[in-house]
Amino acid sequence: PGHADYVKNMVTGAAQMDGAILVVAATDGPMPQTREHILLGRQVGIPRIVVFMNKVDMVDDEELLELVEMEIRELLSFYEYDGDNGPVVQGSALGALNGEGKWVETVMNLMEQ
Repeated sequence: PGHADYVKNMVTGAAQMDGAILVVAATDGPMPQTREHILLGRQVGIPRIVVFMNKVDMVDDEELLELVEMEIRELLSFYEYDGDNGPVVQGSALGALNGEGKWVETVMNLMEQ
């Protein structure tokens, strides 16, 4: 949302969307632009958001992964999305691109949501 052309293109395309995929790095958690993306989705009428928690292969602490997911869910709920029940798929986009079966499977699961 910090880039004017991006926002204009998103608003134009969002009118036809049934949902969106929000990608959040498990290593960083929600960033300020995460909140902006969710708010923008709400403002342009995107009815549903599916979350892909990326880079989980770089986080060894299960509690940290749970905390990041909880933060994401709270943000979704704050902007009146179904934060309690909406899908949060954990995976590794790079692992999937490299053909690692486990991560390819998580991306396929994401697409089914």
